[in-house]
Amino acid sequence: MMKINFTELKRGYEKYKKEYDKAAIEALESGWYILGKKVEEFENNFSNFVGAKHCVGVNSGLDALILAVRSLNIGRGDEVIVPANTYIATVLGITENDATPIFVEPDEYYNIDANKIEEKITDRTKAIMVVHLYGQAANMKRIKEIADKHNLYLIEDCAQSHGAKFEGKTTGTYGDIGCFSFYPTKNLGAFGDAGAIVTDNVEVAEKIKMLRNYGSQKKYHNKIEGINSRIDEIQASLLNVKLKHYNELRKQREKIANRYLSEITNPRVELPKARKGSEHVWHLFEIRTAERDKLQAYLRNNGIGTQIHYPIPPHLSEAYEYLGYKKGDFPITEKLADTLLSLPIYDGMKDEEIDYVIKIINEYES
Repeated sequence: MMKINFTELKRGYEKYKKEYDKAAIEALESGWYILGKKVEEFENNFSNFVGAKHCVGVNSGLDALILAVRSLNIGRGDEVIVPANTYIATVLGITENDATPIFVEPDEYYNIDANKIEEKITDRTKAIMVVHLYGQAANMKRIKEIADKHNLYLIEDCAQSHGAKFEGKTTGTYGDIGCFSFYPTKNLGAFGDAGAIVTDNVEVAEKIKMLRNYGSQKKYHNKIEGINSRIDEIQASLLNVKLKHYNELRKQREKIANRYLSEITNPRVELPKARKGSEHVWHLFEIRTAERDKLQAYLRNNGIGTQIHYPIPPHLSEAYEYLGYKKGDFPITEKLADTLLSLPIYDGMKDEEIDYVIKIINEYES
């Protein structure tokens, strides 16, 4: 029996070990560890990669979301439309600013259903927060039209969609602000916590730079109330290395995903769909089955690690009991939470491991 973990982060490090080691040592030897040249270099590189005018490195993807909402002066009494089937971090970005999340069900591609957004807009709505879940862009053309029509801010949670595109335009550049996570498991993962915000608005960029650094542009000159949320020099250095190799890493994920799509033939398993006009980057490979828990146990017994993203939707979490939702309020989201299963897909996954995953799934019988 082969043993395949859900992810193997060390393989990603080993692939470019010499470059990572050199970058880390250079950062250490520089003697400057916070908001230095390496951070500035990464911010320039990443803004060019995305196609945005400005990039601000922060401590995490969650901080990126929190500061994005805060920079737009969204707070108590305001509503932000958000997908119901997202990781709780997306919603925390709203509620940490005392604003109210307004949930919308997903479409067949697991992203927010653009056709269900307008019915949720009220005179308190200030923004739409889109999540490009699992590596695939939402229907941004339609969502941008709605945001413009109702004069709403558009915030993109791109924690899982580094380099993904919709109709040729990169995620993070459709809206007013794009928020990225570089958590180690991401397609562009750091070696610790890190995140970034991109925008074409220079005033928003400058405000976020202050917010991440105690509200100051110059030490001890605090113009606004801020926090401490700064990407460090070592993580920026390591991300500069990985960003240089991003296209190669993306192609490997595409190879794995394409093999799964073409070679998993078990009729009990539903494979993910790709939206027309969307360039999927396959952060996660999601399959669906009514026998999810049984299939997961079967794979585990055959040495294959899987994960469930996400078993408890935010509206049913204990954290958001105060919002007053109950089971059945978002049936599509809840059905996905009960039926989705994530298969191994990661940097350095070997052909024989892909073969084995496909073989074991095709041999599954209920």
